[in-house]
Amino acid sequence: MDARIRVFEIFGLLQGESHVLRNAGGVVTDDMIRSLALSQRKLGTREVLIVQHTECGLSMVTEDDFKDELEESTGLRPTWAVEAFREVEDSVRRSVQRVRRSDFLPHRENVRGFVYDVKTGRLSEVA
Repeated sequence: MDARIRVFEIFGLLQGESHVLRNAGGVVTDDMIRSLALSQRKLGTREVLIVQHTECGLSMVTEDDFKDELEESTGLRPTWAVEAFREVEDSVRRSVQRVRRSDFLPHRENVRGFVYDVKTGRLSEVA
């Protein structure tokens, strides 16, 4: 969701060459799986690239603290996961595994994860 990441530019893509799904933290959630399933099954996409970035706001909160904050403010506690993390590389690995393990996705063999450094603009693949 971070506007500093110019997805088409860093991968050398032209507008319309890929589906770009964005959310807070760039984590693979159930809704991301839903969108990927539609993209693969109805629109023919076959590859998944997961990009998260350094200095992400989700690395600066915790699940419980953020949920407590929302509950205090609204009177409701979210049922969804915040997906907070400390190490961006670990979060990328978890998201890659979620895609690879999803039975809803027919194309799980070509999934790669990356970290974008917001200070240098460097893109590093996560093994």
